[in-house]
Amino acid sequence: MAVGVLLTAVGGFLDAYTFVGHAVFANAQTGNIVVFGVEAASRHWHAALLRLIPIAAFMVGVVATETLARPSVRRQVRRPLRVALGAEIVILAAVASLPDGAPALLVTVPVAFAASIQWSTFRMLVDAPYSTLLATGNLRTATAATYQWIVDHDPSARRHAGNFGAVVVAFVAGAIIGAICTNNLGPPAVAIAAGVLLITLVALIYETRQLERRAANAPVEAGAEEQA
Repeated sequence: MAVGVLLTAVGGFLDAYTFVGHAVFANAQTGNIVVFGVEAASRHWHAALLRLIPIAAFMVGVVATETLARPSVRRQVRRPLRVALGAEIVILAAVASLPDGAPALLVTVPVAFAASIQWSTFRMLVDAPYSTLLATGNLRTATAATYQWIVDHDPSARRHAGNFGAVVVAFVAGAIIGAICTNNLGPPAVAIAAGVLLITLVALIYETRQLERRAANAPVEAGAEEQA
């Protein structure tokens, strides 16, 4: 849950960051496609084509993540989640170092690519699918789970309602913080998102080590129980 909440907060931050700074969505490609349609319908062809570039960057990020998941690559890359998070941190740190007045595409394209890596890599919240970049699906799940909890008194629905409610709140908080930071700091504000991802990476490494330690001790504990 900690990793899920942090990643979702970053998702809200990145969308606010690119929208406030350049009126482009880093995560919500649906929004970019709608704006592309509006610009094309108005025959603003140049503006419409510019909307396609972040969409293409997002698609490239999906391809990169799928490539990382292939068996031949997995044999070479032992920690794909860490690689994905590390790549996202490096990309956002590079964007944060850009000078004021840098072209919009130098900001929005790398951020859309980084967001795509995050979305494609982290798709499960504990035991249920979710999105770290979009609030709509998470809000639907939280609402449905709350209804099932109230009407059916389902304890698992109560847990899902709490989990998904938490990530929706995290997304909103990330968007608010992202908007405030972008308005006050400009392009370097994305360094805050990179910092949160660094914390997430440390938490992920710690959690993985804990799980590996438990798995290593499990056979020993089982043998001791059999002897007893």
